[in-house]
Amino acid sequence: MRVAAVIMAGGKGERLWPKSRRSLPKQLLNFSGPGSLIQQTAARIAPLVPPELTFVITGSEYAEASARQLPGLPPENILVEPMGRNTAPCVGLASVVLEHRYPGEDLVMVVLPADHVIRNDVSFREVLAAAISWAQAGPYLVTLGLWPTRPETGYGYIRMGEVLPPRPSEPGQLEAPLERVRTDGRAAYRVEAFIEKPNRIVAQRLLADGRHLWNSGMFVWRLSVIREEIAHHLPELDQSLRRIARAWPTLQRQQVLRQEYDRMPSVSIDYGIMEKAERIIVIPGDFGWDDAGSWTALERLFAADDAGNVVQGKHVGLDTEDCIIYSEDKLVATIGLSGLVVVQAGDALLVCPKERAQDVKQLLQRLKEEGRESYL
Repeated sequence: MRVAAVIMAGGKGERLWPKSRRSLPKQLLNFSGPGSLIQQTAARIAPLVPPELTFVITGSEYAEASARQLPGLPPENILVEPMGRNTAPCVGLASVVLEHRYPGEDLVMVVLPADHVIRNDVSFREVLAAAISWAQAGPYLVTLGLWPTRPETGYGYIRMGEVLPPRPSEPGQLEAPLERVRTDGRAAYRVEAFIEKPNRIVAQRLLADGRHLWNSGMFVWRLSVIREEIAHHLPELDQSLRRIARAWPTLQRQQVLRQEYDRMPSVSIDYGIMEKAERIIVIPGDFGWDDAGSWTALERLFAADDAGNVVQGKHVGLDTEDCIIYSEDKLVATIGLSGLVVVQAGDALLVCPKERAQDVKQLLQRLKEEGRESYL
């Protein structure tokens, strides 16, 4: 049973403005490690999935840049959505293409975001290999969870149920009560529930009880399984995918694709499928994962100096402490600052308290309303 990887690369990374822009989104930037985030993602899975079975699905505005950054992938493996419709249609379209490319094969499909940071590639591959083995063994939806290290309010959580055998030879049988097993990163648990982003009090409780993982947004399943789940839980999307599948080998492919995307619901795979399905397994991991969703992520990715500042780029400061400072190409000079984010990139400068870093998207909406879209 062969394994294909689908890298979702349609995000804009708006909370990392002004470094991330419409023309150069987060996944095409380098924040840590060699290469951009999408290049790191492709390289990370290369020992498990060959280039000919690795696909990138993105928007038309990023397709050319994605292909340039991943020259080892066949050009036809860059799949282009006519418009963004969230992750469920994205996964659905990828499944249609895989079924067309490999007729009669029930491939295992690995679904990964293009823009996450992972600092321990070897540990990640161990967990991913375990997830693949479960997907090969039965009709399961397998997700990767992360042991939480702080009461994070920006992530969703997964509640673990009973622990399953280390090897899925008899996956229907339970062999131990719930416990935190880390051996080789291969322990698997039934999923009891998905929990939306909590407030801080709830997040502290979830961290303390040891039964909850961060939801990484990474999934593994067989083609037949995800298509069955889409048909059951998202019938409108399923009908659109069937029409796209019929048109895919014809000259009407692009016309039908756009027509169907126009009418598709915008829904995430988490909300549309994972929160409703029953055959869900989670493989916990601890491989240095971060979604790098805002500028405060730099505090987790880089060491602070003696004054508590995390600095990337050129900076000189007096009485500056506990700040995040990023400079693309200019000197940033600060005096008497504390607890701020200061980002210089291109033609823009961002300054905000660290606790307001999640509000950058609101700032971009203000720029749009004021007709300053050249800065976006």
